[in-house]
Amino acid sequence: MTTLALFGAGGHGKVVADAALLAGWKSVIFFDDAWPHIQMNGHWPVAGNMTALLARLNEFDGVLVSIGHCAVRWQKQQALQTAGAKLATVVHPRACVSPYARLGAGTVVMAGAVVNVDTEIGAACIVNTGATVDHDCRLAHGVHICPGAHLSGNVIVGACSWVGVGAAVRQGIHIGIGVTVGAGAVAVKQIPDGLTVVGNPAAPLVKA
Repeated sequence: MTTLALFGAGGHGKVVADAALLAGWKSVIFFDDAWPHIQMNGHWPVAGNMTALLARLNEFDGVLVSIGHCAVRWQKQQALQTAGAKLATVVHPRACVSPYARLGAGTVVMAGAVVNVDTEIGAACIVNTGATVDHDCRLAHGVHICPGAHLSGNVIVGACSWVGVGAAVRQGIHIGIGVTVGAGAVAVKQIPDGLTVVGNPAAPLVKA
């Protein structure tokens, strides 16, 4: 765990970089398609775009996509995996992850987060600051559990779904693919693919 390359030089990337260093990585270098307009991301240099990263993959002990948007993060990780990148997983030292939980490649677990026993988290997921994922949950690839969100036991979350800040999901609920659960929402029944739900209890968002 010497040098970690991160693709995605935004605010989420800074949090991932900080967690990676605290978890034992010696150095972090960013890449972003906004380069050369972005030269630094907080305390860390931005060394090039995706093309540059793909050309330098053999220089890094690990690579991780540090983009908050679920579908984009998954798309970029797939491109890196196809190119032969060594995909990293980062767990902040102040997170609590059961030894009986499984984390997919490219997943990050942030400070104060809890992942409990027999939970399976797919590739390119984010369990963000202070979020909790209880026992026997199943998260598909590209899921983002936002800061302070809580999943009870036996929850299933479909690919590239987003559970917003402070949201709560009742035990046994099945959240579909590409779902957005709004900030502070309380999900008490199944949510079909593609819906955005808000409120308590969570209900489909009605656009004006």
